[in-house]
Formats: sequence, C-alpha cells, structure tokens
Amino acid sequence: MSGMTAAAPATRVVICPDPAATSALGRVLGAVAEAGDLVCLWGDLGAGKTHLAKAIGAGLGVAETITSPSFILMSEYAGRLPLFHVDPYRLTSAEDALQGGLLDERQAGGVTLVEWPERLGDALPSERLDVRIDGLGEEPRTVTLEAHGDRYRRYLDATARIR
Repeated sequence: MSGMTAAAPATRVVICPDPAATSALGRVLGAVAEAGDLVCLWGDLGAGKTHLAKAIGAGLGVAETITSPSFILMSEYAGRLPLFHVDPYRLTSAEDALQGGLLDERQAGGVTLVEWPERLGDALPSERLDVRIDGLGEEPRTVTLEAHGDRYRRYLDATARIR
C-alpha cells in the first residue's frame, strides 16, 4: 500500500477565555472518555496542560488531587475508569519511555493522558486525541482538538457547543 497517507485528523477549536472555561472543557472531555483512550496534551511550559489534566480527571470522577508526574513519570488515579497521567518530559528518547514501562497493556482498561507527548516520538500511537493548547499567562487559551481515528471523534461532538 505504498503511496497511501493517513487521513487528516478531524479538528475543533475551542477558545477558553479563563481557567474556568478550560476546566469546563476538561470535564466534558473526561465525561466522554472510554477505556483505551489516549489523550495527548501539547503546549508550552505554562500553557495549562496539568490544569486541563486535572479537569479531565474530574470529568472521570477522580477524587484525588492530580499533580504533574514530571519526577515520577506516571501517576495512576481511580475514577469511573483508571486514569494514567504520564509525563515523559525528563526522558531523552522514546526508547526510555518504552523501557520504563510508561506505555503498557494495563492502560487498555483506562484513559491515558500524556503531557509532553513529543518526547515519545515514534512510540506515540497514530490513533489518539491530540489537545493542543496555545496561550500563556493570563491570556485566553486556544485549544485545538485533533481526532486521529474515528473512535476519537466523540470528543469533538461532545465539545460542539463550547465556543
């Protein structure tokens, strides 16, 4: 099948004028999450990836305080589905992530959130939801949702009423 290219992802752009709007978006995403989902949070340092991760956790019914797992690489939380919060920021390669067990079969029964997914390189599965956050400080955030694969289009549908 040479010459074939992957279909362009379906996208939706949401403007979050303040942290409350970002939290509302995250709760919607968490509410529609299903077992086996991979959600990648892209954005600069200070863009709000961990803030959004906390809100997605709230949408999943996670009662614990979600913190950035930068120093431990992965945290697991109990909710209506297990939440695996992965942060490979301190890794130097995708090989480090795979050898460290950051991506494994346990995650098929829960939702995996990855901050700094670019660190996983080629190890990042092609089917996933990419959430790209643009904006820093007190300015509004532009959040672009990219559904890579049909199973992730439900996230776009769920956020259709959010502007």
